[in-house]
Amino acid sequence: MLVNKKKKLAIIVAHPDDEVLGFGGTIAKHTSAGISVHLLIMATGLGARKKSGIAKKKEVDRLKKQTVEASKILGIKTVNFCNFPDNQMDTISMLKIIKKIEDFIKKFQPSTILTHYNNDLNIDHVICSKAVVTACRPLPKSCVEAIYFGEVVSSSEYTGPDDRFAPQVYVNIERELAIKCMALKSYKEEMRSWPHPRSIKGIKHLAGSRGSECGLKAAEAFHTFRKIYKSLSK
Repeated sequence: MLVNKKKKLAIIVAHPDDEVLGFGGTIAKHTSAGISVHLLIMATGLGARKKSGIAKKKEVDRLKKQTVEASKILGIKTVNFCNFPDNQMDTISMLKIIKKIEDFIKKFQPSTILTHYNNDLNIDHVICSKAVVTACRPLPKSCVEAIYFGEVVSSSEYTGPDDRFAPQVYVNIERELAIKCMALKSYKEEMRSWPHPRSIKGIKHLAGSRGSECGLKAAEAFHTFRKIYKSLSK
């Protein structure tokens, strides 16, 4: 476990479906152990696919509904939305983004945060990651003890060779892989057909590949940004 039962886990991602693609198995593993998981989604999604750059409200609402459905499958306790523009978070003041994250952290007091890899190809992912790191400065009395970066298929693997995601932490999701895939099916419009990496088969292949790197049948992989041991007790 990345979090013990007395503490909370937060997932902070840019778009709906990022939370399942990157962390679905790990989320299910923690919620099944009785750990509270809280989700914050920064941007709306969808807008980048529109010529106007703006998705219709009914489309955004449908995607939010799918997020809630997926969250119920994974056992996430609360789902929170910020509604920043899709793939345009670089047009928003970084301070506004950081403040939203700070408010979320203040409200839910997580000890561990999972977010995007900081060298991801997607601009919203990068900004989200940097904003999380800034909001979680290791100041006295900060509740955040650990930050882990995860990978989101069809984005993280498309970076250049010098920026490739290099994990050091693996979570066994052999038992949770089926739940992860079930949650992904809630995102009907977001999933693709094989051989696209954002397909059920692609997700299973990545889990198997990451598992083979550490002697497991299926795993999700993480890069440790920061881990603070305030004591050596469990």
